[in-house]
Amino acid sequence: MKILLATYWPLPHVGGVWTYMKQLHEKLTEYGHDVDIIGYDEENISVQLYTENRVLPREKVIPLINANVNEDNYPDMFSNFLVKWTEFQRYVYELSVAYFGLEKYDLIHTQDVISTLSINRIKPANTPQIATLHGSVAHEIRRQLKTVHKSDTSDIARAYYDEVEKLGATTADHTIVANNWMKNILTEEFQVPEEQLEILHYGFNTEKFIKRLKKKPNITKPKEKQLILFTGRLVELKGVNYLIEALKELKKKRQDWVCWIVGTGEEEENLRQLTRELGLEQEVIFLGRRQDVPGIVSMADLFVLPTLIENQPLSVIEAQVAGKPVIASEVGGIPEIIEHGVTGILTPPEDAWNLYKNIDLLLSNKKYRKKLGSNAKKWGMSHWSIEKGMRNLMKIYLDQIEAKKQGEPYA
Repeated sequence: MKILLATYWPLPHVGGVWTYMKQLHEKLTEYGHDVDIIGYDEENISVQLYTENRVLPREKVIPLINANVNEDNYPDMFSNFLVKWTEFQRYVYELSVAYFGLEKYDLIHTQDVISTLSINRIKPANTPQIATLHGSVAHEIRRQLKTVHKSDTSDIARAYYDEVEKLGATTADHTIVANNWMKNILTEEFQVPEEQLEILHYGFNTEKFIKRLKKKPNITKPKEKQLILFTGRLVELKGVNYLIEALKELKKKRQDWVCWIVGTGEEEENLRQLTRELGLEQEVIFLGRRQDVPGIVSMADLFVLPTLIENQPLSVIEAQVAGKPVIASEVGGIPEIIEHGVTGILTPPEDAWNLYKNIDLLLSNKKYRKKLGSNAKKWGMSHWSIEKGMRNLMKIYLDQIEAKKQGEPYA
């Protein structure tokens, strides 16, 4: 088969969507399929056919958009910056994908609501489209509209993203989600029909990851210090500020630890400033973007994810496979992959004090820490089977192709 994996997000990027797409591309290629990947470029400016290293410059399509989209025609769009930005990005994406062409693909697998909606508008009618949704864009935006994107027209933005969420979840021929949390949001809040949705754990290439765990990174863990680790995007929704505030309390009680923060993002400078203000420059180390994350994970004594909203975090999966105890916020799909007190610790979101207490608990109790890590590894190694995930996905692919041939909806 000729398959297109498509996302609206930049490629490559730090995060689970890109890791999943790379893994999927690798396995589908192993199975003998011809696979392309498309998305925005790393600067989030132009759209690229990543697997062919082809980019359509943004300036080639913007004039066409400007000629047809203006404030007189779309007053609501122009009244809110976030809506305007997203609509222009969506138009650039849609026109660019159309330029690269979709006629050659036997199946298209989109990875978010915006790429799903965009590609559905321009693809051949007889080409099957599968969507995998890696989280709730509408729920993330609602949080941001109260903080980083707060404005007098936030209600317009909320209504816009709610509509995008609903349409993006329903326009594909079949929609895959990772957990009941996401399924319930779509069915109960956005009225997506249950028959449209299927819960499918993505799977994870544990064998390949374990090999990477054994490669030592070019960084040394301080002697006689326990290592607290965070890996991920440094954005407001990851709640890293609550981790730093928890570490302020931890420092008052003990000094036998260091925290490494791996990743980059728009909140990085604010988090560095908070670290300086709280006098944690020696204890909290920002490592930036790294290519040796598995090796760093292998050095950690515990992993912390203080996120405010989450679907199925890759960072938790990696920590589980590495046999590390995890402290993670009790939000989104996380309670479906961590059993509190058995395979990890669930902690209230936006609560630095309880996060501090849980970190202190695990640093103080090595036996408990080891037990949680061991249980997490046993569960993770059996649950995150890439082969099982691929078998289930291939069945959806083939069933959907056959349904298209028969002219019947897939169920």
